[in-house]
Amino acid sequence: MTEPSRLHVSDDHLLAGLANGSDTMLEELYKRYFPMVLHLILNNSGSEDDAKDIYQETLIVLYEKVTADSLELHCQLKTYLYSVSRRLWLKQLSMRSRNGNSLVDTEDLADVDDDLTDHESRDRQFDLMADSLDRLGEPCRTLLEDFYIHHLSMQDITEKFGYTNADNAKTQKYKCLMRLKRLFFSVFKEE
Repeated sequence: MTEPSRLHVSDDHLLAGLANGSDTMLEELYKRYFPMVLHLILNNSGSEDDAKDIYQETLIVLYEKVTADSLELHCQLKTYLYSVSRRLWLKQLSMRSRNGNSLVDTEDLADVDDDLTDHESRDRQFDLMADSLDRLGEPCRTLLEDFYIHHLSMQDITEKFGYTNADNAKTQKYKCLMRLKRLFFSVFKEE
């Protein structure tokens, strides 16, 4: 998506795309709002990796609310994402140290309920997903990491893994993703 067309995608379109599983809209959310969260975390005793983790968890909160049709925005999407990220980072800082770290705010805040039980459940889901990814094995693990974490194109993955074309690579990625989901939900349903 080119820079000028990004300006024409509204928050409502971003949320609808997120609810429908659009990779394009998810990438747009990262392009628009991750720098703001990165700035917040770097200015408050965090690293870029911390910012990535917090932003990913923030988008999961947003995704769950959008898909459950329970999101009530009384502010800009940017403000909502900042507020959720800030609260998650405060929680992270308090878990790391009880020395009274204070945050340097760079954005206006929205009132966002911080449900500790939901966040603990989400943390457990992240742990289960990491375990499932470990059990997935190769080449699926590397393929999924290359696509979703390292953002390699399907053409790059085709060349790296020696597939005959990008469509075969997409098919393999899909099979690996389905296998990962089965591994995750087999453990998730037991809990």
